[in-house]
Amino acid sequence: MQKTLTAEDIATGVERLAKAILDKHRGHPVALVGIRSRGDEVAERILTILSAEDDWDLSFGVLDISLYRDDFEHLHENPLLQESDIAFPIEGAHIILVDDVLFTGRTIRAALDALSDYGRPGKVELAVLIDRGHREMPIQPDYVGITLDTCRLDHVLVSLEGTDGKDEVRIVEKENS
Repeated sequence: MQKTLTAEDIATGVERLAKAILDKHRGHPVALVGIRSRGDEVAERILTILSAEDDWDLSFGVLDISLYRDDFEHLHENPLLQESDIAFPIEGAHIILVDDVLFTGRTIRAALDALSDYGRPGKVELAVLIDRGHREMPIQPDYVGITLDTCRLDHVLVSLEGTDGKDEVRIVEKENS
């Protein structure tokens, strides 16, 4: 069985994230750092909404965690390595890491490792478009756009306009055998 979330559902989730960040941090400097790939696009959408606020010191960066993953050898024979782009000082900054889906927590652990190579942030928070549960690590989001009730073996496939040509989330449920 397959379920689908629409472009409208995704937009609502992004708006929910932006509103929660705005309500908590309005007027205080924050830096959104999107995790490649797709977390960066979610972060850009949040930034677009937050940028409408006057006199708010917002920074934006993109983080590639490919070499920090603990499942690196299982990903692909030749994984696609992309650049990180963080053009602001991390030292002492208030960072909001942004990702598309939070599942086991391993991606976020890798992102924290990668981020620490740039300096020591003053604070790090986590914003995710989708929280699907099933953690393997003690990592919880500070901001959630959409919460999905999934089974451990289900697949949550996120497509975003800038990366994939359309906005859609497909939940492919594992068949009971």
